[in-house]
Parts: sequence; C-alpha cells; structure tokens
Amino acid sequence: RCYHSTKPSYETVNITFLDPLEKEHTVPAEVGKSLLDVAHDNNIELEGACGGELACATCHLIFSQEMYDTLSEKEPEEDDMLDLAFELTDTSRLGCQ
Repeated sequence: RCYHSTKPSYETVNITFLDPLEKEHTVPAEVGKSLLDVAHDNNIELEGACGGELACATCHLIFSQEMYDTLSEKEPEEDDMLDLAFELTDTSRLGCQ
C-alpha cells in the first residue's frame, strides 16, 4: 500500500499591521483566519485575553476606511464588546472576528 502526503495549499494574502510606533509589519495570512491568530502566528503583539471567544475587547484593531469598507458586517455581539474598547473609532473591529 502506498501513502503519499502533500501539504494542503491555502490561499494567502499579505496583511500589514502597524505597531504602536507606527512601524509596519507585513505578514502572510491564510484567507479566513482571524487577524488575532495571524498576529500570534507571526509574533505580532496583539492581546487576546479571552482566547478569541468574543468575550473582551483586548484584540481591538483600527482599520483604514478603505479596508474597513471591504469587511463583512459586524454582529451585534461584536458591537457590544467594542463598546469596552479603548480609543474606539468608526473603523474599529475585533481581531478575533
């Protein structure tokens, strides 16, 4: 019996994170993966105190308007958690979503 294994191929895109000093960090991201997971996979500092369970706002991200407009609509639960976020903006989202 023969067994052949290949790595599954996933579609990826480049994501650019800006750190607090406004330094850019561009990393590959698997399409469909949360930005919180992408950040952690690439050693980008982004807190996720609840483990990505939509129970806090520590993975708060701020997007450019152009990028924000391409995102799917927020669920009411995400909006509720964003109310707890520090420096909330009109283009804020949670990285776990």
